[in-house]
Amino acid sequence: MKSKQIKLTGTSYALLALLDRFGELTSYEIKDALESSVENFWPVPHTTAYQEPARLESGGYLSSRQEVGGRRRRRYALTDAGRKALRDWADEPVAAPPQLRDELLLKIFAGADPGPLVAERLDWYRHKVEELENYLAAVRLAPGWTGPEWTLRAGIAYNRAQIELIEQMAREDDR
Repeated sequence: MKSKQIKLTGTSYALLALLDRFGELTSYEIKDALESSVENFWPVPHTTAYQEPARLESGGYLSSRQEVGGRRRRRYALTDAGRKALRDWADEPVAAPPQLRDELLLKIFAGADPGPLVAERLDWYRHKVEELENYLAAVRLAPGWTGPEWTLRAGIAYNRAQIELIEQMAREDDR
C-alpha cells in the first residue's frame, strides 16, 4: 500500500507512543490505554482512538490486520516508519510550552463567585491524585517504565498544587 503524506500532531505521537509501549491494539484498547495514561496530561478527543489509527495507517506509520474470528476487530501495530517518526520526535531537544485550559478559572475571571465551585473541584482533584497514585503503584511493578512514572509523578504534583491553590483561594475568599 502506498503511503500518503500526513502531518503528525501531538496526539499522533501519543498514539504512536502507546503502540510502541503496548504493542498491537484495537481502537477500543487504544481508547482504554489513552484514558488511563496520556489523557492525564494530554487531552485527547474520544473519537481519536477510532479515527487517528486509520489516518496513521494511511501515512505508513501503522499497519493493521483484521481478526479472523469473533468480532473481527482491526488491530493496529507500529511500523518501522512509525517507530522512526516517534523516536525522531521524542529525541528533539525542544517541546512546546504547556497550555492551561481550566473552566473554573475562566468562570472566576468572568466574575463567578468561586465559593460554589470550590468544593466540587477540590473533590475532583483529590480523586485524581488517588487515581494517579494507583496508576503509579502499578507502573512501578513493571520494570523499564521510567517515562510513564515521571508523567504520573508530574500529574500528582500538579494536582496537589491545584488543591493548595484552590484551598488558598477559598481561605482568602472567606475573609
